[in-house]
Amino acid sequence: MPFQLDIVTPEKTIFSDTVDDVYLPGSEGEMGILSMHAAMVAPLSPGELRYLKDGKIEELAVGEGFVEVSDDKVSVLIDLAVGEDAIDESQVEEAMKRAQDALAGVSDDHDEMAALQVVIAKSEAMLKLKRKRH
Repeated sequence: MPFQLDIVTPEKTIFSDTVDDVYLPGSEGEMGILSMHAAMVAPLSPGELRYLKDGKIEELAVGEGFVEVSDDKVSVLIDLAVGEDAIDESQVEEAMKRAQDALAGVSDDHDEMAALQVVIAKSEAMLKLKRKRH
């Protein structure tokens, strides 16, 4: 039985329609949500989000955020959601390299270290999705 899936970033609604299932990168590992799932709110980590719509699997690289499941609706509030076609591999590699270099030079600023680690994790998620079929 299909349920409503909304994927929203600060810039715009990325997706809003009914789906058959969705798989998300939870902070403790991948989580799957099917119709009639128990209500919950959970944090999301950078990784891959997949959903099944009309027999076709769609995939997005996502950043940090939250998922809220209630009744027959799943809301994903995320800071990044991009499809394979929107990923420029060389730009992502460049951004990841800059973040890795900057991280190597940071020793005592834990906030900066955490921010750089998130940039690296998002970059890895995008590269993994882009290179998946190559």
